[in-house]
Amino acid sequence: MGNTGGRSTAGRGRQRNAVAQPQLSDGAPLSIDLGTTDLRFLEALLAPVRAWSAPRFFGLSNIPESGPVLLVANHNLLGLIDAPLLLPEVLRRRGRLIRGLAENVLIRVPGVRHMLHHYGSVRGTRENCRTLLEHGEAVIVFPGGGREAIRRKGEKYTLRWEGRTGFARMAIECGVPILPVAMIGIDDAYDILADKDDLLLRPLRRVVEGLGIHAELTPPLVRGLGPTVIPRPERFYFSVGTAVDPQPWCAANDRAEAAQQLSLVVQKALREELTFLLGERDRDRGRTLAGRLRELLPV
Repeated sequence: MGNTGGRSTAGRGRQRNAVAQPQLSDGAPLSIDLGTTDLRFLEALLAPVRAWSAPRFFGLSNIPESGPVLLVANHNLLGLIDAPLLLPEVLRRRGRLIRGLAENVLIRVPGVRHMLHHYGSVRGTRENCRTLLEHGEAVIVFPGGGREAIRRKGEKYTLRWEGRTGFARMAIECGVPILPVAMIGIDDAYDILADKDDLLLRPLRRVVEGLGIHAELTPPLVRGLGPTVIPRPERFYFSVGTAVDPQPWCAANDRAEAAQQLSLVVQKALREELTFLLGERDRDRGRTLAGRLRELLPV
């Protein structure tokens, strides 16, 4: 009887431990350990974009080498061209893997989901974000989401957060610092010829809606190099600002108001980083491919 009772207690203990074990949705791994082969593949995959855009990075030393941190960034046109360059650069220079919160539409695609999971990205839910932060990870979020990436005419480098404060509430609840991350370049590499509101894209808008995707996410018709969709070889610029500490808002009775105030502070900090990068771009003689080639010529 005594032995049976012991096994039962141990079984209940194992059950409690199993319940307490943090989980991510969609079978995403909680911990990621990228090997040399993984890194070489990622850098090879991104090599054409890196060579074409000759990116410059500022403020990466503001990313702590350990501990939970929330990176809050702006989305640029189309969203998936410039942002991936951050991952290997931060991993190489700060020794940290940035964990991304991916759009639901990407996670639905089996092959894409596997690739995203392998390199640390997960479905963008509050539960996944909280679990990663409690696990001590560096998590990057784009409050503007797909709408900020699916630009309209005249929206170059515009933040379209539209009252979204979920990231600020998460930082307050978890007590983690926020780092504003600004990116520019790809909006200079394309011209938007037609967007979701143009009659020309009405058929595409209907296709998007037929796929169960919101019409706001109808991709624009763009032109890059000449009449092609190849982006013009504009340099990409990235900047990580100093940390915004959420502690002054953690004791607030009204969490919604606190999150709104913190969100505005972060937006201001991010706009300052964008202004800094725009200044660097305007002073950079190597901003374009022609300028970079001229720098290589003997004086």
